Amino acid sequence: MNDIPKCQLYLISPLKMGDNFPDLLHEVLSTGSVAAFQFRVKDMESHEMANLATPLQLICAQYDVAFIINDYVNLAKRLKADGVHLGQGDGSVKDARIELGPDAQIGVTCHNSKHLAMEAGEAGADYVAFGAFFDSSTKDAQHRAEIETLKWWANIMEIPSVAIGGITAQNAKPIIEAGADFVAVSGAIWNHPQGPKKAIEEFQALLA
Repeated sequence: MNDIPKCQLYLISPLKMGDNFPDLLHEVLSTGSVAAFQFRVKDMESHEMANLATPLQLICAQYDVAFIINDYVNLAKRLKADGVHLGQGDGSVKDARIELGPDAQIGVTCHNSKHLAMEAGEAGADYVAFGAFFDSSTKDAQHRAEIETLKWWANIMEIPSVAIGGITAQNAKPIIEAGADFVAVSGAIWNHPQGPKKAIEEFQALLA
């Protein structure tokens, strides 16, 4: 019997998405292994972001994958996205809830802080994100999270947790065993030497 608790993939977009990215997203989501997709871009005008996000949102809807906007509550509202992910400097859960309504999925970055996670939960967050657990090729990590924080959260709280930061199919097992409900992956998928689909297959074998 497999004692590893069920965990799902939370896919994050690369910061730079080429013209073929919708095709790559189709390929990855068609595996049926991804629960949520986070649209994450920086330094882009809002109209340009919306134009880039719209076809990706349609692809996510086709595969029943939650479409989450990173940082921008106004963009999430404009697109009627499934939710928004907030960093510690991106506004409050309360304000995002007012803007997006009761059904929106609101997640909050909590680094390695039990206090921030508890505050987010009390404010009505739908999930909390801990990280970074490992060095990441896609984002400079200013905070390092510990496996024990995941275990502590899983033991006392029902609000789902997302583990993020440098996670690959080769290092994810302890994260999953600690009770993470989702593993957030980006570079491990998009930068895999054998392609995104091969990367997803490796995670499928781990999460089966």
